[in-house]
Amino acid sequence: MQNFVQLWVYLSATPLFGLTATVSVYVAAQIAYQRLGQPPWANPVLWSVLLIGLLLTLTRTPYPSYFSGAQFIHFLLGPAVVALAWPLWARRAELQARALPILCAALAGGAVASLGGLAIGWALGLPRDVLASLAAKSVTAPVAMGIAQQLGGIPALAAVFALLTGLSGAIGAKYWFDLLRVRPPEVRGFALGTTSHGIGAARAMQVHPDAGAYAGLALGAQVVLASVLMPLVAKLFF
Repeated sequence: MQNFVQLWVYLSATPLFGLTATVSVYVAAQIAYQRLGQPPWANPVLWSVLLIGLLLTLTRTPYPSYFSGAQFIHFLLGPAVVALAWPLWARRAELQARALPILCAALAGGAVASLGGLAIGWALGLPRDVLASLAAKSVTAPVAMGIAQQLGGIPALAAVFALLTGLSGAIGAKYWFDLLRVRPPEVRGFALGTTSHGIGAARAMQVHPDAGAYAGLALGAQVVLASVLMPLVAKLFF
């Protein structure tokens, strides 16, 4: 027990704490996820967030102290997203043939995802800065934070909305697809990537390679379209 306490004191005072906690919790959540048969509700990202949040609360560890170690994993997010381009390259002929329908679907899906959230927020009487933070909820978190800042929103709140949107899609999309009898993996993947960005794309990749490829395509399309169009359209609402 004394050795464990000494180890805890050492880890909590160094960047190793954030790195060790993140890797350990995620590996444990991933193992449980696989042993349970990969059900959506056991998504390892969801449980990692909950468990790490609980750990930081119980140990009273400041978030900056945790992130000083977790930033090493955060850095790998960029290369991981870029790696999603490989399945698209392998299907480039198919994507070129479907370029126009894909573009139309991306525009329609992004508009519904953004305007739907804004409409709900407006109906609930949310203040302007919260609405601006909510507008980019279906775009991957780093881009959503930048868009929110341009619109006069709160970047940190935009990241929370993006995380919640991604997790809700990764957890609940399968049940909605089954209810609506949406079968093609390409359609499922594209819809999931459009509304639930990187977390949804990761879930789609686990389910089917075609679903993962189209989810990655939708993720990239929403990043480009939202970055270009949202600041232009924002004047109509803000």
